[in-house]
Amino acid sequence: MDKVKLIDQVIKAIYAVFALVIVSFLFLVLIWTNPELVYSPRVSPADWQPRSIQADLGKGPRESLVRLGHEIIIETSKHIGPLAPEIESRLAGNNLSCQSCHLDAGRKSGSASFVGVANRFPQFRGRENKMGSLNERVNGCMERSMDGKPLPEGGLEMQAIVAYMEWLSEDVPAEREAEFKGFAKVELPAEAADPIKGRAIYTKHCQSCHMEDGQGQRPSETDKYIYPPLWGNDTYNHGAGMHRVITAAQFIKGNMPYLQATLEKPVLTDKEAYHVAAYINNFERPQKPNPEVDFPDKKLKPVSTPYGPWEDQFSQKQHKYGPFQPIMEFYQKEYGIKKSK
Repeated sequence: MDKVKLIDQVIKAIYAVFALVIVSFLFLVLIWTNPELVYSPRVSPADWQPRSIQADLGKGPRESLVRLGHEIIIETSKHIGPLAPEIESRLAGNNLSCQSCHLDAGRKSGSASFVGVANRFPQFRGRENKMGSLNERVNGCMERSMDGKPLPEGGLEMQAIVAYMEWLSEDVPAEREAEFKGFAKVELPAEAADPIKGRAIYTKHCQSCHMEDGQGQRPSETDKYIYPPLWGNDTYNHGAGMHRVITAAQFIKGNMPYLQATLEKPVLTDKEAYHVAAYINNFERPQKPNPEVDFPDKKLKPVSTPYGPWEDQFSQKQHKYGPFQPIMEFYQKEYGIKKSK
């Protein structure tokens, strides 16, 4: 009897060893084919690139939400705009996409990129004169650049957009964060921005995509824009940041002509970007309701905000077109506030 038990124990031990060998082998194969499961190779800041939906997004509940956020960013009108199938989802008032300004789905530097943006919230916002959340910032764009209504704070679309921004903001090297913040720097000319000079620049560099009438291009009225309209009824309203000549000039310098200019290698000079921004913002566009409530502390209002009231005696025309240096000097002298836009 003892001999039978011994044989049984030996057999069980052999099976256990065999199973351990098989499991170990499979584990080694798994690690060999998927080394990222046990370690993440460190990428140098110089070689690091923003995350890509196609290459870097896994599969899971969170990833599905991120993917939806990406879809809303690139197909905004079809999800939350005039082309959305459900009327109650049509909260954006125009057919722009978020990536009309936040280029490459928010991945391109110099275009108010989403890369790292979630790490900067909450932040103080002068336009509301309070600490604001990322959700509130998204809705600021909804009411201005998208000329629409706010998204519900707890709605699926808001959750998805924020999830995508947070995903793009993860693991950004500290050395690269500043590169993806805001727009290109522009040395402001000591003269008013001139729409007449801007028209010649627009004809040479912009018209082939955005067309002579500034209405952009899209295959049909049920498709998104390939090149967005820059003025008229289907674009950002007069309360949007892009309606400020300085902000528009910074965006243009780092990104236009599209697929030619970059933050590091702009095509237009500072002066050219400045004048063409004046030309684009010289036309009629939708009007945001109640713009006078913006910037409760009027001293914090950007000098290039083209609508009043202001905490100074400069004209509406000078606030829109400049020259901006005298206005900046006034706020520095009177209030000790240094302004750059």
